[in-house]
Amino acid sequence: MLLAILGAVVIGLSLGLFGSGGSILTVPVLMYLVDMPAGESIASSLLIVAGISLFGSISYIRRKNVSWRHFWVFGIPGMVGTYGGAWLGTLVDSRWQLLTFSLLMIVAAGLMWRSKPKPPAHVYSMNYAKVTLEGFVVGIITGFVGVGGGFLIVPALVLLAGLSMPVAIGTSLLIIVIKSVAGFFKYYAVMSSNDVQFDWVIIGIMILGGVFGSAFGSKIGRSLPKEKLQRGFAVFLVLMGIFVIVKSVA
Repeated sequence: MLLAILGAVVIGLSLGLFGSGGSILTVPVLMYLVDMPAGESIASSLLIVAGISLFGSISYIRRKNVSWRHFWVFGIPGMVGTYGGAWLGTLVDSRWQLLTFSLLMIVAAGLMWRSKPKPPAHVYSMNYAKVTLEGFVVGIITGFVGVGGGFLIVPALVLLAGLSMPVAIGTSLLIIVIKSVAGFFKYYAVMSSNDVQFDWVIIGIMILGGVFGSAFGSKIGRSLPKEKLQRGFAVFLVLMGIFVIVKSVA
């Protein structure tokens, strides 16, 4: 139980410090600290990420750092994609999910290592087709492996839609909420029919710990060298990705 709390706080801290990327730690925390089976970890991760992201979005909504137009254009295809990705995840061996997850961790590390994307100097209109397609594809990936996908959503909203970084992060958090819930419901329906029991206590603890860590991370992040921390976290993600690959094929 203590390890679950510590893991949740670390996830929340990383989300609070970097704005995205921290939720990708949820599956490893559930598997290796809580000893939860891979399939259940991937499914539970979606609900945990949704809960933490919902709390994190409140301050962005209050400051009006959410683009509701982009939320719907990206979010609805994202929900459909996540539901489909979750359905696909119930059909394959969890080792394939873990391998994909590990590769995604390395991709996330690469995106975090680079400097944050800047919107184009002149954005006259949103590319609806590209944003919709991006939302659908990101949804499939995140539903399949059980992550929020903020590290993919934020760059897409900045580069394809021209949003500023604060608005992109705020919008991304709400997108993560709706699509993660959609993916979890699919996993829940299929796994419950196979008599899989979810550990609601652990899920609740992870959400509360993540919320606390996120709030604390946001406060201390204002006085810390975020770029150096982000690169250090990127290295950690690569090492964690390699570790998950080794464990899954062993």
